[in-house]
Amino acid sequence: MLAGEMIEIEARLSELKVLGLDRRTRLVSGPQGPHVLVDGQPVLLLCSDNYLGFADHPRVREAAADAALRWGVGAGASRLGPGTMTIHRRLEERLASVHGRENALLFGSRYLANAGTLAALARPGDVVFCDAHNHASILDGCRLSDSEVFVYDHCDLEHLQWGIGHAEGRGVLIVTESVFSLDGDVAPLAAIVELAQRFELRTFVDESHGLGTLGPAGRGALAEAGLEDQVDVVAGSLGTALGSHGGYVACDQLMWRYLINAVPTLVFDTAPAPPSVAGALAALDLLAERPRRVEKLAANAEALRAGLRAEELDLVPSRTPIVTLAIGDVQRAASICRAALTRGVFVEPVLPPAVAPLDSRVRLTVMTGHREDELLSAARMLGAAARPAEQRPAAAAMDVAAPEGPEPGPPPSPGVFDFEAPEPVRRAA
Repeated sequence: MLAGEMIEIEARLSELKVLGLDRRTRLVSGPQGPHVLVDGQPVLLLCSDNYLGFADHPRVREAAADAALRWGVGAGASRLGPGTMTIHRRLEERLASVHGRENALLFGSRYLANAGTLAALARPGDVVFCDAHNHASILDGCRLSDSEVFVYDHCDLEHLQWGIGHAEGRGVLIVTESVFSLDGDVAPLAAIVELAQRFELRTFVDESHGLGTLGPAGRGALAEAGLEDQVDVVAGSLGTALGSHGGYVACDQLMWRYLINAVPTLVFDTAPAPPSVAGALAALDLLAERPRRVEKLAANAEALRAGLRAEELDLVPSRTPIVTLAIGDVQRAASICRAALTRGVFVEPVLPPAVAPLDSRVRLTVMTGHREDELLSAARMLGAAARPAEQRPAAAAMDVAAPEGPEPGPPPSPGVFDFEAPEPVRRAA
């Protein structure tokens, strides 16, 4: 049986290679910053979520090191055991204040925060309404709840309202990212909140890519829209703009008490490491003290977009530090990224199963530490890589050949995005 399983795995890996979907890890030397060494090669880093440069900021490093000396490297237990330390409560109180909520809960990661909390907010027979571009952790949390999941077309309020109407009163929750991880576009939060209030539904908003990038003092998209007190649960990540590691949810006191008792990823997982918690606290201090970092981030993002538009590349509309090229073909998206890396720019493709087979992308992210001239230079290089070989000047030509092997067949199922809500909430033809 083991041999048969191994043959099946080898066949699957071969199929992924032919399709251009086999992935690998790349070794980064040194801290996350605008410039890193990748597999020993110096590159401009344009695919990190360390937007504000806090992951390698001296004050954040020092706070993490001091926490390791004072509280140790790990928490050593779950939150409901002896794993909740004073440093955890300090960060929870701070995050609750940032989002205008009564309390917050820390988790080991954004994935654990989203998947566990959503699993606790719906039950079999309920209907949850989920944006099609939501992060995989959100989709998995909806599934874990055993509820019926209506996946509405991305930011399509008409489709969302159609689904609510056809849920026959069983709808309980609307779930959306504020800033979508995939393309960096912003959800229509005011309209979603209005629909939720009209139909008496709860709302869950993931601010993982909103905190530190939008709103007054970088407090997020909900703060920018004046909706901080209008949603039931705000989720977020310590691993994006705050430069640390972990996840959280912020909510009112009643919801907080329920989640402590109902979320398996809180009850059965080790509490976040004290150095990560202390680092996030220091990053929040820096964000409050230096809000102009958010302005510089927005300026850098716009500079990169301007450079890419000058190269006549197809950009997904966005006003955040996530800058996405709509490519389509899997092989082309992967080859552009390979070509970029050979020229000293590290960008990453977004391929199935994260997106549909013909919806592949190249996702770029900027940091406050990037210089405008290097962003414009990277845009020119990406433009050269993206043009067909016959249209490229000889000096700019790059090796973007497709992988050797037989002609690719149909790509595998999109997987995480390949599901529909059960009747009667599936959209009519």
